[in-house]
Amino acid sequence: MTLLAATGCSSTDTPSPTAAAAGGPKIVASTSWVGALAKAAGTTDITVIAPANVQHPPDYDPKPSDLAAVAGAGYVLYAEFDGFAPKLKEAAGGKGKLTPVELENTPGKIRAEVTRLAALFGTQAAATTWLTAFDTEYAKLASDVKAALPQPAPTAVSHAFLGYWADFAGVKVTGVYGPQPVSAGQLAELTGKKPGLVLANAHLPGVNPDISGATRVDLINYPKQDLDLLSVFRANATTFTTALRH
Repeated sequence: MTLLAATGCSSTDTPSPTAAAAGGPKIVASTSWVGALAKAAGTTDITVIAPANVQHPPDYDPKPSDLAAVAGAGYVLYAEFDGFAPKLKEAAGGKGKLTPVELENTPGKIRAEVTRLAALFGTQAAATTWLTAFDTEYAKLASDVKAALPQPAPTAVSHAFLGYWADFAGVKVTGVYGPQPVSAGQLAELTGKKPGLVLANAHLPGVNPDISGATRVDLINYPKQDLDLLSVFRANATTFTTALRH
């Protein structure tokens, strides 16, 4: 991890005009979710440490070969719950600009983080364009899912990291589980709530309960290697509408 520290990064929060004109500074992101926010903020030179096809990216263990791509990075972005974040912190010592990012797939948090990062990178115009497109598509996708709800609308139990997707779909959460696997006592309690849906964490398949009479909805938070954050909302909208047909 010392390679990352040796590369050296900009120590100032003020982007240079050259960097902004070229599409923002060079970014190293811990995961595709973090990288997607950087892309939404208007940057184009992004290296992601944890491969997008890793089932649970925060558990990824960076290899020395992963760090060869970070030379000259302007910012190293990471989420606090990334298991390898301490290694990134240590590796990005010296002049590196280590920047934590708050991850939550809600319009408010996305807008706040994209706006904040764009101000750091000098890419505000690109970020404004992206946010306008995001607001429009989010509203349409959420409307489509809510229109597919049967009446009366089903209730749901949700993984602790997925509750905001219930707001997206317009369903009420009556019970929460995780992040650890569900115990027998918890399963009985959740089953007693008679949910119609289980909002399951697709990135942590082993912790989601099977509840008799409830349809499991496997939801994602991390985009693929294209770092398209809107693709997460499209995928989850499709997953919801498919589940609601059953």
